[in-house]
Amino acid sequence: MELARETGFVEAILFLESDPLPVKQLAIKAQLSDEVTEKCIENLIEKYKDDSSGVELSMITGGWCLVPKKECWEVLKETYGSKRDGKLSKSAMETLSIIAYSQPVTRSEIEAIRGVGVDNALRLLIDRNLVKEVGKKDAPGRPTQFGTTKEFLKLFRLNSIADLPKLDENEAERFELAR
Repeated sequence: MELARETGFVEAILFLESDPLPVKQLAIKAQLSDEVTEKCIENLIEKYKDDSSGVELSMITGGWCLVPKKECWEVLKETYGSKRDGKLSKSAMETLSIIAYSQPVTRSEIEAIRGVGVDNALRLLIDRNLVKEVGKKDAPGRPTQFGTTKEFLKLFRLNSIADLPKLDENEAERFELAR
C-alpha cells in the first residue's frame, strides 16, 4: 500500500493532538496535500472499524480526532474522564438541555421552561465551559443570551449542534419558548 507511511504519520499526529483537527490543518502538520490527507483519514476509519481496536476516528466540532469507541468509553470514563468534569446534577443537565435545544436563550427563558431558578446550574455550566454568553437579546433590558460551546460538542461527541438527537413531539413542546 503506497499510503501506508503517510497514513501512519497522520495517525501519529492525531494521537498527539488533544483537539480535533480539520483536514486542512492536519494536512499542513503532516506536510501532505489535502487529497492525500483525506485518503489517509479514509484508511484510518477503515482500520479502526475492526473489533480489536478500542479507538475510532471521529469528526467532532469540524475536525478529526482519535477517541475511544463508545462501548470502551462507557467502561473507562470513570477512570479517565476529567475529574473537573464530574457528573452534572439533574438540574444542570436539564438547564444544559434547554440551552442546547433552544439556543440562543436568556436566563429568564430557561427559568420559564424549567419553572425554577437556574443561577447555580448556569454558573456551573459556564465554569465547566459547556455554556457561554453568545449575545444580547433585542428586547427591553438587552438580556444576555446563552449557547453551547465547542467543549459541549466535544463532551457529547457531536460535530455540530445539528447532530443533537431529534426530539419527539412532546419533548419538542417542552423546549418551545413563547417568543
